[in-house]
Order: sequence, then C-alpha cells, then structure tokens
Amino acid sequence: MDREVGWLRFNQRVLELAEDTAIPLLERAMFLSIFSSNLDEFFMVRVAGLKRRLATGVAVSSRGRRLRKQMENISEITHDLMLRHADCFQKSVAPALADAGIRIVRWADLTESEAQRMHRFFRRAIYPVLTPFAVDPAHPFPYISGRSLNLAVTVRDPHTGRRVFTRIKVPSVLPRFIELDGERFVPVEDVISAHLPQLFEGMEIQEHHAFRVTRNSDLEVDEDETDDLVQSLENELLRRRFGPLVRLEVEETISDAILEILCEELGAEEEEIYRVPGPLDLAGLAQLSGLDRPELKYPPMVAVEPRALAQGDFFETVRERELLVQHPYESFATTTERFLALAAVDPKVVAIKQTLYRTSGDSPIVDALIEAAEAGKEVVALVEIKARFDERNNIRWARKLEEAGCHVVYGMVGLKTHCKLSLVVRREEDGTLRRYCHVGTGNYNPKTARIYEDFGLFSADPEVGEDLSDLFNHLTGFSRKKHYRRLLVAPHALREALMRQIQHEINNHAQGLPARIRIKTNSLVDEDIIDALYTASRAGVPVDLWVRGSCVLRPGVEGLSETIRVRSILGRFLEHSRVFVFENGGEPQVWIGSADLMPRNLDRRVEALVRVTDPGQRIRLAGLMELAMADSTSSWRLDSDGSWTRATHDGEGIPLLDLQSTLRGDRHLRVVDA
Repeated sequence: MDREVGWLRFNQRVLELAEDTAIPLLERAMFLSIFSSNLDEFFMVRVAGLKRRLATGVAVSSRGRRLRKQMENISEITHDLMLRHADCFQKSVAPALADAGIRIVRWADLTESEAQRMHRFFRRAIYPVLTPFAVDPAHPFPYISGRSLNLAVTVRDPHTGRRVFTRIKVPSVLPRFIELDGERFVPVEDVISAHLPQLFEGMEIQEHHAFRVTRNSDLEVDEDETDDLVQSLENELLRRRFGPLVRLEVEETISDAILEILCEELGAEEEEIYRVPGPLDLAGLAQLSGLDRPELKYPPMVAVEPRALAQGDFFETVRERELLVQHPYESFATTTERFLALAAVDPKVVAIKQTLYRTSGDSPIVDALIEAAEAGKEVVALVEIKARFDERNNIRWARKLEEAGCHVVYGMVGLKTHCKLSLVVRREEDGTLRRYCHVGTGNYNPKTARIYEDFGLFSADPEVGEDLSDLFNHLTGFSRKKHYRRLLVAPHALREALMRQIQHEINNHAQGLPARIRIKTNSLVDEDIIDALYTASRAGVPVDLWVRGSCVLRPGVEGLSETIRVRSILGRFLEHSRVFVFENGGEPQVWIGSADLMPRNLDRRVEALVRVTDPGQRIRLAGLMELAMADSTSSWRLDSDGSWTRATHDGEGIPLLDLQSTLRGDRHLRVVDA
C-alpha cells in the first residue's frame, strides 16, 4: 500500500479520537490540535519531498506519472480529512465546549463591554506589531512565511476609486485565541479584522479573508562538501522559511477575485488549495489545555517509582539486576534523569557518554552533563543536529555543552544518530572500572517522557558495557564495526539480523518447533522486511504487528498474509516504543530499541536494539504484546483492503479493555523487576 496514504490514515485515527464523545472534552480539542500539527509536518516534509522528486524531471516517465497520481490521491484524501476536521470542530467540539461554558466566539458575538476591552487590547498589544503590505507597482507581493496566519484585504480609495490588495501577517507572538474573560475566547484574526479601518485610515474596507501557507521545510546539506556542518545547517535554517509552497489554506468564504490573486502570486495549483470553514489553524486549540477544568481532562496520573529503586542505591540495584522501566507509567525523573544526575555528582564516576537526538528546552539531562564536565569528569555528548525541526535547539545545546568542557560530536557524515544510549563509567570500591548503561526506545526529553510511551533498560552487564563502549568509539572515531554482543546496530547489521530472525522462525515452524513473530513499531514501510513477513506467513508462522502509524503491509490476504494481524492503538499517550519478540523454538528472543521498520532507520541511521535477557522482563514484554493484540482490547484493526476499523465494544455492547488505562492501574505490570 502507499506509504503517504498510510500516514494519512494514521492521522485519520487521531481525528477519530477527536470525534469520540466518550473522551474528555478538552482532550478532544487537543486531538484536533494534534491532527492540524501532524498535517502541517506531513506537507512540509512528505508532500514537499514528492514535489521535489517531480521537479527533478521524472514527470514524463512512468515513475513521474505514478508520482502525479500519488499526489492527486493525497490531495483528495487530505481535502476530505480537512473538511471532516473542520466539521468536527464546528458541529461537535465547539458546541460541547460552549455547553461547558468555554466559548470560542466570533467578533459579531461579543458583548459591548467585551468589544470595548478588545479595542483597548488592540491598541496596546496588537497594533504596534502589525505591518500591512500593499501590493502595487512600487510594492511587490510580500513574502508569505510558512505556517503563518494572514489576512488578505482589499481596500478602496473613495476619492480616486483605486482598489489595492493588501496582506497583513498575524504576528506569531500573539496567542491564537484572545482571552476575553477566562473561558471566552475570540480568534486573533477577528480582532484584527474589526480594526482594519484604523490600519487603512480614510479607506473603504471592501473584503477581508484569512489564509495560511505551508512550505517545504526540509533541509538539504551536502555533508561531503561542507567544511562546517553546524554553519551549513544554520544557513539552511535561515532559508527554511523561504521554501516552495506545498499548500494554501483559505476560508471557504473567500472571493474568487482574492483567491485568484493569491494563487497567481504564490504559485498555488488547484490541488494545493484547501477551502475550509474558519477559523484556520486549529493547532491553536492546544491553548485550551491550560484551562483549569480537570473534569474535562483525563484524570491525573502520577508515575510510580520502581520498587527496586526505592529500596537501595541506584548503582547497586542496577549492578545486582537489570532494570526495565516503561514511561510514562514509571517515572522518567526517578529513573533516567536520576541515573545521570547521580552520575554527575558521584565522585566515583569518571566518565559519561551520551547520545542526544531531541531534548527539552530546560533539560535536566543537559544540566547533568554540564555539571559532570565542570566537576572534571570526562563527558562525551553526541548531539544529532540534523534531527528534523530540532536543529536550532540542538545546535544551541551543543554549544552550551562545549562551553562547559564537554566533548561534543555532531553525529556522523551521511547518517543520523537516532539510537538512545547512556554510558556511565564508575570506579568501584575495589578499584575496577564498571560500566553502567541505559538503552532506550525514546528521546532523553523529560517533557515528552510524560506523554510518550517508551521503554528503557538499565544494565551493568559487562557485555552491554563492552557494546556501548564499542559503539560510542565507532560514533566518535572511525571504524566499520558490525558485530556486537547484545546489541543490533544499524545501518551495518540490523536489517540482516532481523531478516535472519524471521527466517529462523520459518525454519522452526517447518521443523514443528514453536514459531511466532510479534513486533511493535511506529511505522512499517520497509519492503524487504514486509516481503520477509509475507514469506513467514505463507509458511504458516503467526505474525502479530502493533503499528502506531503508517503501515503498507496488507494482512489477511489469501495465499499471502493469512496469518498476519495488524493492530494500532492511539490514546492519551503516544505509543512510541519498539519491541521485537521472536518465539525462537520456545525460548523467546526479545529486543527493544530505537529503530522503526523504515528504510531510513535500517539504512541511513545509527540505531540500536538491545536483547532483553531477564526471563521476567521477556515475559513482561511478550505479555504486553499479547494484551495489545487480544480481541478483547480496544484498538484499530487493519483490513486487507487497507481500511482501518476501530473496535471499542464487543458484540454485546460491552466496552473493550483500554490498554493504557490498564497499564496505568496495574502496578504488577510495571514493577515486575522489583
């Protein structure tokens, strides 16, 4: 199936959460916001990439014709989804918010006192930062930056009859919705529109309409040619906002005349134009999450501390037994953050090595690394400055780390370093050096760790320590190391190792031994892996796939994939971990790590999976897979025709089990290591 359509169907599942009236109201508004933000990034990267490929001259080939057909298909699906998204807001979420006393009102609905308050707010906080740009022979059409909200205004001089088109950018420093009285809000463009006579004094305002542009925001840096990757990336970041247009959003009330001007000046083609009911840019609904209305949100959840850590010294605990933690059910602060904070101040720790792909703006992880360096410890930080949309943030952190005396490495030429690794070297009481390791499935980001589901394994196993030392030396030095003890590492060995594991299950099934494949991943689009899974299915091996996002494999096709089941679970937390369980004749091989099943992860990134060896932890992970795939668990199920069907109730109307709620409430699942 088509990868881009698969991703759009994932975002459709996000939209279905917004449409679900059983979900708390402010969470539904947040899912509308997430849908908008997701779609922005999809256009900025995926659609932009397709357009760039078309522009390379393949348009007349069969490949080019396929690309054009793919673009038309994307446009058709996206138009439908955007209208459905607007409809969900207008007819379901907004009325429900109003019933709860939270109103997003248009200017015409303001009371006289509210209008007066907005007049004063406009003069004080909006007017000083507005700049109208007229278009005439002396003033060319202004540049419209990506993801900015704008007003297209036509004004007329009553003395000369001359008409002028004008553009006003809504400043990004302003909130998307202006607060009126705590739980009443008005779109910022309505406030600006109501005061257009003050911006065009003495002129007649003939019409005004909101519009929004999405642009290609992918960065292109030739790492083989540049002498300074950081400087080259910074230059590209300056150009990012000037990328080619990939989408033009307009209010459905826009006049043909104004739309024609926008299309001509912006170079928008018909399939790139999206007419939707206002207000545009509903990503701004995230603003409502700050309201103090706990009854309209998910119930609060306090992450637990693993019992094993509450009973003794962190390093002693990990030295005695490996610890598997699952966030956000188990606390990121008392596990991963604590691990690095303790390492920073422990006088026995002599070195820390760390990968950073995405981290938060006020990162305690980075603070710990800086503290360790200032204390004289050897600190190596591999900061991936090519992490999409976090480039600027990561460059800033990298420079801060360098200033503190850390050794900073900026990834590897031609590859993104996506693996999640920490290595702490500690001198023990007997004088020997011992390595304490963390291998994770998610970023070292305290903010996303509260809403992203991820696993982390803490280990003092010498084999894992040797592996991490070897891998860090590979990342900071120059080598072609492929084989490790408990790690599988991309791009040199992970793909072939997974293919071997799949073939091993096929061989075991042929010999009458227990055989089964269970995989949890964010995306499944790699053709070689999919073909191998089809081969396993044709051989009779049961295959269970838990895929959050895009999946191009077709399950349940006769003679091809009859033994394959695909599930997707979306909810309060973003399912982000990657888990691989191979039955291995009754002695399951279980892996967790950073790699999705995509060509970029297997071939163009440094990824790492670690083999889980503790029997209890393997049972825990296999049990999680079993729970997710059970017919009694609420999920979306992928059909052979590519459609996803949501199952929330059984045949008698009884609600199915909610996996995330079950994990929140089941302490046994989270402290099996204790």
